[in-house]
Amino acid sequence: MAQVTLKNIVKQYDGGATVIHGVDLDIRAGEFVVFVGPSGCGKSTLLRMIAGLESISGGELSIGGRLANQVPPAERGVAMVFQSYALYPHMTVYENMAFALELAGHKRAEIDTAVKRAAEILQIGVLLKRRPKDLSGGQRQRVAIGRAIVRKPQVFLFDEPLSNLDASLRVQMRVEISRLHRELQTTMIYVTHDQVEAMTLGERIVVFNGGRIEQIGSPLELYNNPANRFVAGFLGSPKMNFIPAIVDAVSVGEITVRLPGGEMIKAAARGKDVQPGAAVTLGVRAEHLSLAEASDANAIDARVAHIEHLGDASIVYAEVKCVTELLTVKQSAANIKSGDAVKLMLAAQHCHLFDSDGVAFPREWQG
Repeated sequence: MAQVTLKNIVKQYDGGATVIHGVDLDIRAGEFVVFVGPSGCGKSTLLRMIAGLESISGGELSIGGRLANQVPPAERGVAMVFQSYALYPHMTVYENMAFALELAGHKRAEIDTAVKRAAEILQIGVLLKRRPKDLSGGQRQRVAIGRAIVRKPQVFLFDEPLSNLDASLRVQMRVEISRLHRELQTTMIYVTHDQVEAMTLGERIVVFNGGRIEQIGSPLELYNNPANRFVAGFLGSPKMNFIPAIVDAVSVGEITVRLPGGEMIKAAARGKDVQPGAAVTLGVRAEHLSLAEASDANAIDARVAHIEHLGDASIVYAEVKCVTELLTVKQSAANIKSGDAVKLMLAAQHCHLFDSDGVAFPREWQG
């Protein structure tokens, strides 16, 4: 395992287009870190820079305490697992996994031990004589991971490795990759645009947007305490509800805002020098909205527009006066139907406020 340190890393292509803007990041030895963000945000480009497949335009990359900017990919102590499995079709599983070690001049007995050990870890021992065309997608991905394991790298790099798998296989492979990390205790950097993968796999998540880091933290830190509106809206399914509002009153640990329909809602946030009359955005997640009684405080009137039944819960889409977007509510909805008038209560301790620049107001982390 090795520590990976990025200091002011920049990527600029010929013609002046900058896609990575001065990234600073410390990844601890043995840590599992996930890069997440929308398509085109620079996360895969940064991973390829760590691997040595993309040049570094500026800044310093260190792997295991050694400056790696000019170190060839094969000498960086990293192994990469790609989205496309990149297996040699004319080789067996055994030959695919052994190939890199053969090129490096390892002895046959050493290669055999390494391949069989990796096959045991990944539970693909019975597949060693098959060719890639005879394997399922999940099996091919295991072989691609096994090919990386045999090299005993200091750092594993995963570039959206589950994108080509169906939903059930993705769940299974997430479990396998987590188990692999626990067993090998090797530094792992994993790139995905899927926030479910990010939340379930990463010890820490790095959220990217436009070639910059928006926030770094554990899954629950980012989910419960997003630094800005982008992170709040990107993580979570359904995404966080956002409602424009005006600050009405500020007190210790609580801010009261007025919604477009005139309702007053209290949010557990600190003032950050905000003054009454300031325009803000109120954010609340679907699971923190609930059906309310007529006498409940911190509630708003709404009308049910649509219901999606998921089995264990339902997603209710609700229209609110003077609010353009439908609000989503995640809860049991057995007793309501489309067209019903309802009241929705917003849990003050779970209400987020964002200023006009999208920056979150300070608040206590509600775990």
